[in-house]
Amino acid sequence: MTLAVTDLRCSYGKHAVLKGVDFSAAEGECVCVLGANGAGKTTLFRCVLGLLGDYPGDICFDGANSRTYSAREIARKIAYVPQAHSPTFNYSVFETVLMGTNALTQGFRGPGASQRDVVEWALDVTGISHLASRGFAELSGGERQLVLIARALAQKSNMIIMDEPTANLDYGNQFRVLTQVRRLTRQGYLVVLSTHSPEHALLYADKVVVLRDGTVDMCGEPGAVLTPAAISDIYGISVELQQMRTAWGTVPVIVPKVE
Repeated sequence: MTLAVTDLRCSYGKHAVLKGVDFSAAEGECVCVLGANGAGKTTLFRCVLGLLGDYPGDICFDGANSRTYSAREIARKIAYVPQAHSPTFNYSVFETVLMGTNALTQGFRGPGASQRDVVEWALDVTGISHLASRGFAELSGGERQLVLIARALAQKSNMIIMDEPTANLDYGNQFRVLTQVRRLTRQGYLVVLSTHSPEHALLYADKVVVLRDGTVDMCGEPGAVLTPAAISDIYGISVELQQMRTAWGTVPVIVPKVE
């Protein structure tokens, strides 16, 4: 699975949000999209997902323009994990993940044995099989995010878009979710996610795309792109980037200047 975005532009009325975005990504990559609030991260994702269709520029999957695909065909190629999901009804975890198989069914036919097998596989891959009978609304924030990832896997799509998947999660759950993301990319999935934490990108991403004023300001490997000067420029604060030795190896740590 490959993704290529070329000269993508998008406006809300007279307000231009994306002003010519260009980047590419391939299977096995975790691509982190960074940028200050209002940089256009969510709008970019909405365009890629086909939720905003009237835009200049091109979005291609495996070399084919996304405009040639129906909504169901896009769902078979791309799964989406939102920041949060609060269902009206307290469906079980199994039922919630089963909803992700909708793109695999035909017409008005309900899910069958093959779709249930897919759910069991997705629960196993994300390590939450023990939650299958629990109500989704009864779970912690981290558990809910893992369920949403499992639901995305149940679509059997090779690309997953995640809009700030660690938002509102505690410190431990942030890294549990990102560890699962890295496992997925090692299995060949293409994951594109947005985050407000450059440390997440330094630790888990294969590529970083920095949006500024509606364009790609920087793009490349995290270690090359996310220098102290770049991080300070993106977020408007002074930082230092240090390397810390741990029992698991050397990891980057961003230290902001404390006034």
